[in-house]
Amino acid sequence: MKKRNPILRKRPGSGWILFLAGCCAFGIFIPLHASAEEAGMKTGIQKERFGTTRGGQEVFLFRMTNRNGASVCIANYGGIVTALRVPDRKGTLRDVVLGFDSLDRYLAGHPYFGALIGRYGNRIAGGKFELDGKTYKLATNDGGNHLHGGVRGFDKAVWNAGEIMRDGAGSLELKYKSLDGEEGYPGNLSVTVVYEWTDCNELRISYEAATDAATPVNLTHHSYFNLNGEGSQDVLDEQVMIMADRYTAVSGSLIPTGEIGDVRGTALDFTAPHPIGERIGEITGGYDHNYVLNQKGNEPALAARVFAPGSGIVIDVLTTEPGLQFYSGNFLDGTLKGKSGKAYTKNSGFCLEAQHFPDSPNHPTFPSTVLRPGQAYRQTTIYRFSVQ
Repeated sequence: MKKRNPILRKRPGSGWILFLAGCCAFGIFIPLHASAEEAGMKTGIQKERFGTTRGGQEVFLFRMTNRNGASVCIANYGGIVTALRVPDRKGTLRDVVLGFDSLDRYLAGHPYFGALIGRYGNRIAGGKFELDGKTYKLATNDGGNHLHGGVRGFDKAVWNAGEIMRDGAGSLELKYKSLDGEEGYPGNLSVTVVYEWTDCNELRISYEAATDAATPVNLTHHSYFNLNGEGSQDVLDEQVMIMADRYTAVSGSLIPTGEIGDVRGTALDFTAPHPIGERIGEITGGYDHNYVLNQKGNEPALAARVFAPGSGIVIDVLTTEPGLQFYSGNFLDGTLKGKSGKAYTKNSGFCLEAQHFPDSPNHPTFPSTVLRPGQAYRQTTIYRFSVQ
């Protein structure tokens, strides 16, 4: 008997859900239950003080609530998504991202929970690269390699924040200027990131950057998701589908070898849905791989879909980027306790990081990440939530 796709199969009311998705595509809002306004909830953006960095900079938390009552909280420290509450199949809101409820917990150190990553997401081998005949040495913070922008990457910056109107809805705009030589990178890089939280339960992240000297740029977002709710069971039963037939093969230190491998016939094959835990034992250390997406371009295309059978929550990831890092939370070891007070143990969350390929500055055959003066860096990634 042919098995039905557990992510795509029709459930009672699924026609209504598809209808609603179509309405969202055309900008029509039809609530399934009382709207946020009717329930007495504040929509739009609310700003509150979140704390002060050890250097004395004041940090704020911005809560964006849509007309469904679903919400996202973002700090201008690191651009961190601290909470993201969406309805499950019963309409109960669940916080589906790992994180903390105070700035001090983030300042004490964490594995990039919910953060903006730059200048370069993922790893650069040996913390060095050559550009235009000159060798640049970067900060090393991962066993001799450069990871996620270095010792003080964009995840630890205090961004200038402001509310803007985009397509008739309020959005959060974050700006940061990375100075020439920061973490070893050349050029002054001006970065703008816009977070938009829509009435269709979409977190849209738009990135722009410009530089005054040639430099590699690879920005991404690093939320750890658990679609059953932060602090609940592990994510091993959540079903993943990734729109990629190939991946960048890596060495034991997770540095690309330069080979583009075929996922077919391996435990890396998510071209059809599989629970995360079904074949994870076949992968040394767990999943931490960059997938070469089948589709990419100027408009966001579907890159991945994850479904949690317990909650019914689905996340679709759409992006303009050529790659997607799938990480299964392998290095979470129970030493950190989250918002629920429960320890984050191995596989407590997963990441889907839209990006260019790891170590691209050292692999001429990979899509280039070099940004030059007069050029504009742009990318868009969307995390869309629904239920089935």
